Formats: sequence, structure tokens, C-alpha cells
Amino acid sequence: MANLFWKIKNKTKNLLPTPFKIEEEFEKTIFETPEILEDIFLIKRQVGGGNKSGIPDIVGVDNDGNICIIEMKNITVDASIIPQVLEYAFWAETNPDSIKSLWLECKEKPDNLDVSWDNFQVRIIIIAPNILRSTLSIVDKINYPIDLIEVKRWVESDNQLLLVNKLEEEKRIKPRTAKGLEVYDEKYYKSEYNSKSAIKFIKYIKEVENIIKKEKWPLETKYNKHYCGFKAGFFNAFGIKWVGSKTFAFFFKLGEKQAKKAPIEMTKYEFLWKEALYYIDSEKTETKDFLPLFKMAYKKLTG
Repeated sequence: MANLFWKIKNKTKNLLPTPFKIEEEFEKTIFETPEILEDIFLIKRQVGGGNKSGIPDIVGVDNDGNICIIEMKNITVDASIIPQVLEYAFWAETNPDSIKSLWLECKEKPDNLDVSWDNFQVRIIIIAPNILRSTLSIVDKINYPIDLIEVKRWVESDNQLLLVNKLEEEKRIKPRTAKGLEVYDEKYYKSEYNSKSAIKFIKYIKEVENIIKKEKWPLETKYNKHYCGFKAGFFNAFGIKWVGSKTFAFFFKLGEKQAKKAPIEMTKYEFLWKEALYYIDSEKTETKDFLPLFKMAYKKLTG
């Protein structure tokens, strides 16, 4: 059993893990902590009442327009969960009209979120307190993007400390891209967006990477369908996203009030994703001018 030592000034508190008593409590904690699912908009919980075989309890849409199947278990999970979530993925692929109906029923849908109902990608997210590492070897052979996320809890008085860990394969003997999964890169952006704009989009990515390298920040560049994020572990600090076929913008994971304190005027604030947007004019916008915002977002992410 792991112990968590919480040092506050000159005091040290020894905390023990506080498991969730029931699955409902586990789900409630996750959904009241939107930062854990930062890029996912939840369409519906308990789809179909959760009683029908092959139908998931939770469906969402992520920032890239992928349909997300979210499976939560308040137990230790192993590879035996894979057939169950695959059944959910098959249901999503064969019932696009059902998911679209749920989407249309939502009163507060995200702005600028495009879902291709005739050709969407299914993404699977499995969340549990413990996931056996052997599950990774099975996930690597599946033609769906799958996130394995461990969430453990410690409690101190009225405060909860959550440890969020995304499982990833440390080494792969034969690096490969699973058949059927889209590769997002400059070639993809040129095919899906204005080709000249795609070149400029990549140029800004490289400039942000130079800033990250200079500041010695341990951030990973992650290309996605509609955006490129710069992440520490599972979470984005900032990135660049498409907002049209020719238009793109910097986004920073900051609170609205915090973003307004920055020396650059914000284009708009997206409350669902908790990010500040700054449209980029490729003829005028200088990446270096956004350094204060990069620093603010990195500091917020890393604490």
C-alpha cells in the first residue's frame, strides 16, 4: 500500500489511500473533476439505461470530433475488459443515428466542434483505480485509440487528492501505426485544410517547440485531428487548433480571469474546454509575443 506524504510549510501529513466505496461515488468524483476528461464533452450518461447488452453507459465527443466510449470500473481492471469495450465501440459505429440524436438533444453544445456522422472515429477511455500493465499489450493490437487511465484518491479533511496516471507502453519492439488509425501530420493537414494554411500551421508548431526547448519544459508535442497540443503527461498546457479551413489559433489552458491579465488581448474564451483562444494572423502574429501566456499556462499545469 502506497503512502502519500503531504508537506505543508513545516508540517508533514501522512495520508493513506481512500478507495471509492461504490462505483457511483467514483463516477461522481470523475465528473465533478472535468480536468481529468479535459478534452471530452459528455453527451449522455447511462445511455439506454445501461441495461442493454452492447450499449455503453457514457458517451462523449472529444475536441477532434471523435465519439468517445467511456467505461468506468471501481475495481482492478485487466485485459478481460477489452471484449466489453469493443462491443460498445461496435455499437457506436453501427448506430451513428442514435448518437447523433443524443447530440442534437444537448442544449449546450460546444462551438466549432465538427462531428462527421458518416465517418467518425471511435475512441475508448477506460478509467479505474488500478489497471494491470498486461492490458497494454492487448490494447496495442486493437484498431481503436484506447486510453487507460488510473485514478486513485487520498482524503485529508474536506480535501481530496487525486492521482491520475495514463498508462502507456514504455518500449515497443516494432513501432507501428495500427491499421485503420489516421496519422495526423503535415500531409494530413494539407489534405483536410487549406494547403498554404497547413504549412503556416506547422511553422507555428515548430516555433512553439523552439520555445519549449529553450525553456527546458518537459512537454510532448501531440498531433491530433483538429489541433496540436503540447502536453505534460495526459494534459495539455497549450496548443494550436484549427477554427476553419484557413484559420487557426493558439489555445492556453487558463481560467478566463487569468487570461485577461495577459498583455495580449484574447479573441474569446471557451468555457467548456477551459481555454483561452487567440486567433493567429500568419502575416502579423509573432509566436515570441505569447511567451507570457506560454509561461502562465505551463505554471498552471505544473503547479
